[in-house]
Amino acid sequence: MSSLLSQFVSKTDFESYEDFNDNFKILVPENFNFAYDVVDRYAKDCPEKRAMVWCDDLGNEKIFTFGDLKYYSDKAANLFSKYGIGKGDYVMLTLKSRYEFWFCILALHKLGAIAVPATHMLMSRDITYRIEKADLKMIVCIAEDGVPERVDKAHAEFGESEVPLVKALVGDVREGWVDFRKELEEASPEFERPTGEAATRNEDISLVYFSSGTAGFPKMVEHDFTYPLGHILTASYWQNVEEDGLHYTVADSGWGKCVWGKLYGQWIAGCAVFVYDYDRFDAKHMLEKASKYGVTTFCAPPTVYRFLIKEDLSQYDFSSLTYAVVAGEPLNPEVFNRFLEFTGLKLMEGFGQTETVVAIATYPWMEPKPGSIGKPSPGFKVEIMDRDGRICDVGEEGEIVVNTKAGKPAGLFVHYGKDPEKTTAAWHDGYYHTGDMAWQDEDGYLWFVGRADDIIKTSGYKVGPFEVESALIQHPAVLECAITGAPDPVRGQVIKATIVLTKDYTAGEGLKKELQNHVKKVTAPYKYPRIVEFVDELPKTISGKIRRVEIRDHDKEQA
Repeated sequence: MSSLLSQFVSKTDFESYEDFNDNFKILVPENFNFAYDVVDRYAKDCPEKRAMVWCDDLGNEKIFTFGDLKYYSDKAANLFSKYGIGKGDYVMLTLKSRYEFWFCILALHKLGAIAVPATHMLMSRDITYRIEKADLKMIVCIAEDGVPERVDKAHAEFGESEVPLVKALVGDVREGWVDFRKELEEASPEFERPTGEAATRNEDISLVYFSSGTAGFPKMVEHDFTYPLGHILTASYWQNVEEDGLHYTVADSGWGKCVWGKLYGQWIAGCAVFVYDYDRFDAKHMLEKASKYGVTTFCAPPTVYRFLIKEDLSQYDFSSLTYAVVAGEPLNPEVFNRFLEFTGLKLMEGFGQTETVVAIATYPWMEPKPGSIGKPSPGFKVEIMDRDGRICDVGEEGEIVVNTKAGKPAGLFVHYGKDPEKTTAAWHDGYYHTGDMAWQDEDGYLWFVGRADDIIKTSGYKVGPFEVESALIQHPAVLECAITGAPDPVRGQVIKATIVLTKDYTAGEGLKKELQNHVKKVTAPYKYPRIVEFVDELPKTISGKIRRVEIRDHDKEQA
């Protein structure tokens, strides 16, 4: 059976970006439910079709077909039902890359419950915040990394009898917890699609992500049941996945990028997903696994690519790899060029947020411009707006906004849960304000500058962190870096570079001056970092984005 893609789009083949932008349209069925209308549909028509290849560092591997996914998601739906989970209930999933995550999220979709994926690195106070904010009814989590202990501590703060919370553990037995694997095995595999009031509607909330928090406290980003269809753009046209191919997006299940690259769009397109379940990132192991299993398309943040290009890529077989994309933070041209040199593939950059699908991208018909995030996706009327609400001219920096006056595109979030003030602050007068800054060139390509909060104002100049980071990353001593503004009584702010060195270099005053002079030569002299700090690692979100706010806050405390 061919993919289901053609059932959900106006047409599938396009001759150019202009043709794509003008004629692509997502067809949204009434009461669409991804678990039933995509996964179970494949399970009925071609149950042996490969859906997921899973492996870990212990030598375990499993291949799941769509028939398997229907079987286990139906069992999981019955398990959740047994513990009172139904339509509209929030359930947090903290499962890293355990395959049970896919059983659970599909089961929750079937029930009309709301999945809340979360990272295993949450502290007790973070879990407390989520229990209260989302009124969680159940948590399913891994048994290691201290997660169940932190969940118990968070739950105890409310008084366990006052806030009923079902807690289920994957991979171990713990007093007061449901043994998820045991009960899944015992659950019935028969589950009928709910009807009437219990049936899901397109406007119902199906998925919640707490924003990654590069600045401020996490917001509860809520998506409806049409959200998976928006990821047709992500998978079929940006990641360029293949029918019966094997797509690998580097992301565990606690990160929104997981559903960007390991679930919705790929399965609609009939492409299997690759899941590598590891405890600690290791570039060599990742390359070995991707090569061994024949990954055909690949997506990762710049952070991962920076580590990959430091390896001897000639030692790995990339014959199956046909396409590679990058998103999460702006791509430094140096990384683009090195990856092209090793693999012959041009990295195709994209842009999106927890609130969106891929809203801007370098699509297959476009020649990539290293460092550019590409052009707007069809359905996303992206504009660049200044602080006065004026649409910017070519070359003029402003905020990336989405014009929604003609309606909300499939894939754009519904609201910030239980926070109308933040929703209105970001989405008003017919525009969704992303908070990200960019400019557009004469060819219509967009160039990311940084978060509005990250722009540095020094001696009357405005400097985006990305341009200085791009200059620094060209130097062989620099593995990773973050540019921030540090308080200064004379200039208001001065540019600070926080740098992680490659293994062949040692921190020192001489290297500091060398890097400062390097930036002066590569970019405008006023953009060089007056402060240079060498560190072992940069503060990051689970998605790999650098938390510049953490560096700034630390500098303010020291000032």
